[in-house]
Amino acid sequence: MNKKQKVVLVTVLAIIVLSLVVWIASGTEIFTKTQVLVEQKDELFGWTEKKWVDKFIWGLDLSGAISGISFLIGAILFFFFRTKKSERN
Repeated sequence: MNKKQKVVLVTVLAIIVLSLVVWIASGTEIFTKTQVLVEQKDELFGWTEKKWVDKFIWGLDLSGAISGISFLIGAILFFFFRTKKSERN
């Protein structure tokens, strides 16, 4: 394994770990959400109503897609950066 392959390997692993850390930090939801149902209480009349609020929540599906794409690109780059036998001599 040469230096370029090591850089590709470390970069891909860092991207995968970072996407999983962001997923864990945002609440470990399975699916990515763009809206959340929030209950709002009316102080004057005392009733509650439910409203959809725009809020992005990172999901495991997004982390999986990022990990898969970075793994695929990393595998292709790892293959192209290999040291050829004719260059070794």
